[in-house]
Formats: sequence, C-alpha cells, structure tokens
Amino acid sequence: MHKFRVQKRTEVSMTRKILNPIVFVLFALVFCGIFLAVLKFNPLEVYGKMLEEIFSVRGVQKSVVAGLPLMFTGLAVAFGYRMNLNNIGADGQYAMGSILCIWFALYGPDMPAVPKLIIMFVLAAAGGAFISLLAAIPRAFWNVSETILTMMLNYIVLLFLNFLMYGPWKEEGQMVAQTARTDERYWLPDIGNTGINSIVIIAVIMAVAIYFFHKKTSKGYQMEVIRRGPAAAKYAGMNVKANIIFVLGISGAIAGLAGFAQVGGIIHRVQADLPNGAGYTGIVIAYLAGLNPLVVLIVGFLFGALQISAVAVQITGVPSQIATMIQGSIMLFVIAGEFFKRYKITRQNSQPSLPEKATEDPKKEIPVQEGGAE
Repeated sequence: MHKFRVQKRTEVSMTRKILNPIVFVLFALVFCGIFLAVLKFNPLEVYGKMLEEIFSVRGVQKSVVAGLPLMFTGLAVAFGYRMNLNNIGADGQYAMGSILCIWFALYGPDMPAVPKLIIMFVLAAAGGAFISLLAAIPRAFWNVSETILTMMLNYIVLLFLNFLMYGPWKEEGQMVAQTARTDERYWLPDIGNTGINSIVIIAVIMAVAIYFFHKKTSKGYQMEVIRRGPAAAKYAGMNVKANIIFVLGISGAIAGLAGFAQVGGIIHRVQADLPNGAGYTGIVIAYLAGLNPLVVLIVGFLFGALQISAVAVQITGVPSQIATMIQGSIMLFVIAGEFFKRYKITRQNSQPSLPEKATEDPKKEIPVQEGGAE
C-alpha cells in the first residue's frame, strides 16, 4: 500500500520557473480544444485567430490598454501581500479612485491641464487609500480580518458607483450608464505614434519605485521582517500597527490610480461596474508574478492580451461564453501550475514491515528449572 505526500520544494530552478507556466498554458489550450472540437469548432483556427490578434501591432496596443488597470491592481495586491496583508478590495479602491477623479475632471474648477491632471492623480490615489484605510485601522488596532473588510467594502463602493452612473452623473440622452467624457485638454497624451497612452510610463515608474523601496529602504526591510515574524518584529521595536496602516494605505492608493488611468488616459469617463473584476484579477497577477513588481507589469500585459484575444475569437463565430471559458481556463491552469512549481507529490510505502522471524540458536542451552519433580 502506498501513500502520497505533498512536500514543498526546497529550491525552484530558473528553468522550472520559466517552463512551468508555458506547459500549463498548453494544458489549458488542449483542455479548451476538446470543448471546441465537441462544439464543432476548429481549435487550430480559433487559436490561430487569437495569436494573430495578439501579435499584430494593433493587438499589442490593445493588450497594453487592457492590461493597464490590471497592472495597477496587481501592484496594489503585491504591495500589501509583501507583509502578508490580503487586499481583496482593489475593485472598490479602483472604483473610488475613479469617482473622485471624474468628479474633479467634470465638476471641478476650470484650470490649466497640468495642475488639473496632478490633482486628478492625487484624488484618485486618495480615494483608493481612504477605502483601504477603512480596513487597515480595524486590522491594526483590533486584529479584524482585512481580507473580509476589504472584500465587503467592494460591494459598498460599487453600489455607490452604480448609483451615480444610473442617477445624477449619467450622461444625458444616453442609454449606457456612464458619465460624460472629460474635456480633451485633460487627456494624457499617447507615446508618439504608438497608440499607447503615457499612463504606462507612470505604471513603469511605480513598479521600479516599489522594487527599490522593498530592496533599499528601512521601511521595506521592516515589511519583510514583519511578514516573517510579527512577534519578533515587535520585540525588535518595530511599530507593527503603524506598518499595517501604512502598507494597506499605499496598497489602496495604487489601486485607486487604476481609476486615474481610465479617466486620464484610456476611456476618459467612468462607467457602471467599471472595475469589471480587475481587482480580483490583480490577485492572480500578483501571485503569478511572485510579488515582484517588475514582473507584475509583464503578467498584466499578458492578461490584457488574453482578454483582447478572447474577444477576437468571437469573429470566427465562437460564442462569447466560450471565449470567456478559454480565458478562465488559462488562468486556472496557470494557477494550478504554480502549485506544482512550489510543491511536489512523493509516494511513500506505508505497508508495515513484518517482524523478523525469531531463529533459535542451536548452541544455546535451555535452562533447567531447579527443584523439579524427582
């Protein structure tokens, strides 16, 4: 009889880190290909259309645009989890950042573009930080789960957003629940003729800044110590409560900047249900990137490419539900691959060993009992 055990790998080679996601993406494509074949679609044709869309010039542009909010939410989640703080509320923080940003853009005073954009940037970050701090303070002082608080705050903020989109802020004469578009003066410019908005530069600068913050600053060192042992950090004189508030506040601010990316650089307005699950996707992105902010940008771009390619296959007649299934399957298989990258399954022989059979020594004398019967 054999038993199986899950053991953590002591070391993960660079080859495994690179090949692991590729292999599991291929598994996902095979899995989805079976469904496509059953539904009378040609899997090769569908996947060919996806690759054609991704690797075209226009596809790269669309992938960056689709991936930008995911980059910010991924950075937000990764920043919090570097201290074992689960920020599940990036959707709500993103939405509140969008609300404050569009409010100032549409209803704020008329002013030159640069100061207006700077204030929009600050308001978006402040909105995300405010929502995050509503969870950070109870977590720091009363040890209330930040996972539950940030998740529940999502519903509150998204309901408030929808109230504004369907009510007082809805654009007149439109059936779609959205605000009016901001003045073109307050649009961030594209990078040359690339069709890629300059907001991507802010995302890159932020990722680099976070990377060096973790590696080179005392605050980043404290985050690492607290993550490994809060009790030891407290014994060493580190203010754990202040660090919790700081980290979750910054995490929320980063997520709020996804709203600035949309209003200032992408669609220049706010729509109902704007986050569209970007905060939850950011959790997956942060996890797959190993919490490395530089890798988060790459994974965010790839998820953006996955989104636009899934939409592109609908041109071949594939229903939107199947396109969504392809996207979701790839995500699930890659997440499963992360498990096998970090852990291995070993087989153990659990059959009990039989006791050795006693052997008699022929030279051993049998003792004679004294006082026997005469």
